[in-house]
Amino acid sequence: MARSFDRTELKQYLDKFAGKRVLVIGDLMLDHYIWGSVKRISPEAPVPVVDVLSESVLLGGAGNVAHNIRTLGGEAFLCGVLGNDDAGRRLIRELKLIGVGLSGVVLEEERPTTQKTRIVAHQQHVVRYDHEKVINLLPKTEKKIIDMITEEMTRIHCAVVSDYAKGMITEGLLRAILPRLIRRGIPVIVDPKIKHFSLYKKVTLVTPNHLEASQAAGVEIVDESTLNLAGRTILNKLQCRAVLITRGEHGMSLFEKGGGVTHIPAEAKEVYDVTGAGDTVVGTLALSLSAGASLVDSTRLANVAAGEVVGMVGTAAIKKDLLEKALS
Repeated sequence: MARSFDRTELKQYLDKFAGKRVLVIGDLMLDHYIWGSVKRISPEAPVPVVDVLSESVLLGGAGNVAHNIRTLGGEAFLCGVLGNDDAGRRLIRELKLIGVGLSGVVLEEERPTTQKTRIVAHQQHVVRYDHEKVINLLPKTEKKIIDMITEEMTRIHCAVVSDYAKGMITEGLLRAILPRLIRRGIPVIVDPKIKHFSLYKKVTLVTPNHLEASQAAGVEIVDESTLNLAGRTILNKLQCRAVLITRGEHGMSLFEKGGGVTHIPAEAKEVYDVTGAGDTVVGTLALSLSAGASLVDSTRLANVAAGEVVGMVGTAAIKKDLLEKALS
């Protein structure tokens, strides 16, 4: 059952976001958008012809998590890897524009920067094509990142692992850093991928979507009973403090160690684009936990934030004043 609550009470946490520093570890990606209109079908094949009107680039993956943290008023220490290429340079420019430092970003000459290009016409995705090569970190890069994170641990309030399975998140990296973060009492939030699920043990919170939760639990989620079974199964497997299953138009379900279950209805009035909504969720969760909010209140805040960004076209970051207005 969904619990009623006073949304305005959540506002108290927003002003506490300032000065909170979040470690963001994950796959960096450049989201490239081509915007246009469609007026005809190609005579060469039954496909739409897009008249290009403009192009733009946005931060994707872990970069978008950092972006959300910045627009909400927090600070982000971002750790990731890029290729020494045009996409990497464009991504670096975008990070500089939002005030995210580059000391945790490492270049690898043989690695292409992941770039996702979406062609959008009349607010609808026509097609997406990706430039990427999924390869694990070089041993020297992995060691450098582990050393940087270890040095940064005394200055952070929360950590986010943004795993898009592009090669940044490795078994060696997780085995080196997660125990250290946990021993220090730093909350760790993981936006997971099935490939690495067994490596997220004893973190604070994992945030699988409906499909990822089904796969991780080995349970087909078709109703509230199977949803509850999946949530409990993941909790037991990972021995974590909580599992948050994001369920699209059905909202979110939070399963806490000790038995608490909270189902939260979706906030969105209209859904235009879900791209990056998960990044907004984990970024908001990280700052909320850093500000002293409970897991339930942090989830409620993240749910409201996600409801705002899915109403925007393109990878979007939630701004603090917009979130404050949504809570009013």
